[in-house]
Amino acid sequence: MTLHKMGDSPKRREDARFVTGHGNYLDDLKFDGLAHAVVLRSPHAHALIRSIDTAAASRAAGVLAVLTAAEAAADGLKPLRPYAEANVQTGEPFAFAAQPLLASDKVRFAGEPVALIVAETQAQALDAAELVEVDYEALPAVTTAAAARATGAPQLAAEIPGNVCLDWRTGDAAGADAAFARAAHVVELTLDNHRIVMNPMEPRGGVGSCDPATGRYTLHVSSQNIHINRNFVARTLGVEAKAVRFVAPDVGGGFGAKNFAYVEHALILWAAKRTGRKVKWIASRSEVFLSDHAARDMLAEASLALDGDGRFLALRIASLANLGAYMAGAGGGVQTYQYIHLQGSVYRIPSIALHVVAVVTNTAPIGVTRGPGFAEAINIVERLIDAAAFATGIDAAELRRRNMVPPEAMPMTNAFGFQVDSGRFAESLDKALLRADRAGFETRRRDSAARGRLRGLGFAYHIKGTGGPPDENVDVRFEADGTVSLITGTQHIGQGHETTFPQILAHRLGVPNERIRLVQGDTDAIPAGGGHGSSRATYMGGTAIWRASDEIVAKGIALAADALEAAEADIRFEDGRFVVSGTDRAIGLLEAAALGREKGKPLDTFHAWKREHMTFPNGAHVVEVEIDRDTGKVELARYTAVDDYGVLVNPMVATGQAHGAMAQGSGQALLEHATYDPTSGQMVAASFMDYALPRADDLPSFDLGFNATPCTTNPLGVKGCGEAGAIAAFPAIANAILDALAPLGVKGFDGPASPARIWQAIEDAR
Repeated sequence: MTLHKMGDSPKRREDARFVTGHGNYLDDLKFDGLAHAVVLRSPHAHALIRSIDTAAASRAAGVLAVLTAAEAAADGLKPLRPYAEANVQTGEPFAFAAQPLLASDKVRFAGEPVALIVAETQAQALDAAELVEVDYEALPAVTTAAAARATGAPQLAAEIPGNVCLDWRTGDAAGADAAFARAAHVVELTLDNHRIVMNPMEPRGGVGSCDPATGRYTLHVSSQNIHINRNFVARTLGVEAKAVRFVAPDVGGGFGAKNFAYVEHALILWAAKRTGRKVKWIASRSEVFLSDHAARDMLAEASLALDGDGRFLALRIASLANLGAYMAGAGGGVQTYQYIHLQGSVYRIPSIALHVVAVVTNTAPIGVTRGPGFAEAINIVERLIDAAAFATGIDAAELRRRNMVPPEAMPMTNAFGFQVDSGRFAESLDKALLRADRAGFETRRRDSAARGRLRGLGFAYHIKGTGGPPDENVDVRFEADGTVSLITGTQHIGQGHETTFPQILAHRLGVPNERIRLVQGDTDAIPAGGGHGSSRATYMGGTAIWRASDEIVAKGIALAADALEAAEADIRFEDGRFVVSGTDRAIGLLEAAALGREKGKPLDTFHAWKREHMTFPNGAHVVEVEIDRDTGKVELARYTAVDDYGVLVNPMVATGQAHGAMAQGSGQALLEHATYDPTSGQMVAASFMDYALPRADDLPSFDLGFNATPCTTNPLGVKGCGEAGAIAAFPAIANAILDALAPLGVKGFDGPASPARIWQAIEDAR
């Protein structure tokens, strides 16, 4: 038996079953009497529904049910409401229309569910879907936030006048006005943080059933937040949360796309009750593109004021967010909390004025992906700083150092009153630049020029608040066979928790890792949970484990004192044993647990807690690009980062998480763009033929170092690590590209740095 504690890097125990095909993903699960569902989706982005004729489909071979909004209304089903219905800061209600489970009078995006067909086989359900006749009256569509706000724009819902869900001004407008009036330098940028689709390896899906005796629903689901999503689905079904069970054994990635409830979750359960069968639906890859929650899609007009010494005086931002057709998931909550939380980033900016507008359009609803709100805010400030460096002639790194909050000023409180507990920002930046060999860059630039290529260097500093839903719990149970069940309300969706969570418990209790079994992914196994999102699992679940361990040790000391005939004050706990001080008399933890079971005083411990603070991972990412000036092709030549994730439970796992985020951020910067035809509202990048995910040959070998400052707001000292690269890569790569193109007079470009876009930017500069 081995004992791997925090700081060790054992291999991920879950990988053995994953790479040998023994995972329990949704499509691996076996069910008797299974029926199959197909969702009929709108081909129109915006249209009135005049009628739906299901007669022919209902008579088709193998068909068990053809369900529409009419049946949903007859059964009392409710629409899906957003997770945040009001401004987090002010309490002002958002303007929104709840999302119907199936469209009734109107469709608002191409891909919106209109009918659900259930049949004996998937092929039969697909065939029957072709027989459903829907009479649509097409309406004009809007696909961008600017178009949705234009005079005379088509209105998506009467509940949302002018298509505007929120229009909010906050911050210090007067202070910003005064600062800009006296500023020696002002830089202005318009930035498009374009829309992306997450594309987890395992598509969304569910297998639903309903117990006819009790009326209780069970959904086996690919989701990263089963307890909270269960609650929202129960509300749409008109039942108590305890009447619905969500089970998610293994989840093949999420990246935010599986953070929130979807109408299909409720539809599958409803269909199971209607048909008396277990009903299965798994999204096709086309459905992923058309109907999964997308991310980003924010336009910002931003300006930064500086004094003559390059000190930041004020920041102004007017942002316009496209929420898609419905305020799904967090919606306005991201705009009024995450987005404003760390405006100004790690820099001292006395006055910040924000104007935040969010609108609905005829596109798939926006959800979240790595760094929601934070990524958009960091992109703005890091792009502005590079523009300011160019305008003032001050070195970009020096300009950042000059304005970073120093270690002696920690914890820092920013302009919006949010506090960051720890970090050595300038030190991490300098370490990253040294590791990236910035000093040797000019030599590499000359070498590239000799080969006819343009080379640029760029960097960005990231920071993010991690924590997600504020409540979490664990249940530690000592089993009769000598194993320990660690039951959590968080979820693993590929991050390595089956390895790292036992490491935390092993570190505290001295129990060999092999004896600890992580149990998660079942709402019946533990009463509540915040799932996985916002890099929260290690911080939230880990803190619960740590505190539960304190309680276990305290219980064990009482048992050991009795067994060893010693005073409790003389018992110390070390290396998994309760030892009488000054003697060799001891009893092991698992022995004490067995003794406790016999005496009716088990060591089993449940611990729930509510956080008051977030953690704040941060760091510097430095990239170099090479550009072919004839074709506009951008090659990511070097990528170096130094990040602060606090105490590392498993450095290898943390490195893997960071690498994945870097790849995703690089994908947005260079390749990915979920784009729609502006007239028809049809998505024109709805397959991997048109939507380019990064491949291995698009990426260099990442060089990642750590500069840890322990987090002071949790007993482990950890900070979330899963999102940093996705936040930093986008502005760092853009800054590198503009550095490479600066000699040609290029000052900006929109969207991903595809060859066509970069070539056009070069041509325009001529």
